[in-house]
Amino acid sequence: MAARAEALAKRFEDASQALADAIRRLGDAEWKKTTSAEKWSVGVVAHHVAQGHASIGNLVRLIATGKTPPTLTMEMIDQVNAEHARTFAACTKTETLELHRRNVALASGIVRGLSDVELDRTAAVLFGAPAMSAQQAIERLLINHINEHLGSIKATLGAR
Repeated sequence: MAARAEALAKRFEDASQALADAIRRLGDAEWKKTTSAEKWSVGVVAHHVAQGHASIGNLVRLIATGKTPPTLTMEMIDQVNAEHARTFAACTKTETLELHRRNVALASGIVRGLSDVELDRTAAVLFGAPAMSAQQAIERLLINHINEHLGSIKATLGAR
């Protein structure tokens, strides 16, 4: 096991635990409150992040193994996110926590399985943006996805 991969997996799991802890503390009114950043309910934001672990983890795997991931545009990502928000508008805290648990295990397993060579492989991910390495995708997409949305949830609820 690569030390870099282990350290990245640990950072991801720590961020994931912070989100899970925040979700568990939410009451019904807080779950339904609309975030100022995403304009979705806190519950939908939490579900979006939980579902995203698997998608982003699989993107990391594609980059790391030298396969060409689909090149996405921001419009495509926005469209998928809007559809997700509509589909899961009534998601529950219990189902979101279970999805989060499963997808954290999947994504952390992907990250832990990467060698240093795989972490350094690059691919274009977003149309018009420079290529990123698998490590950068882990840091910027997988880990930061949690941190940004958790920050939005906390800001909406007046938490620190």
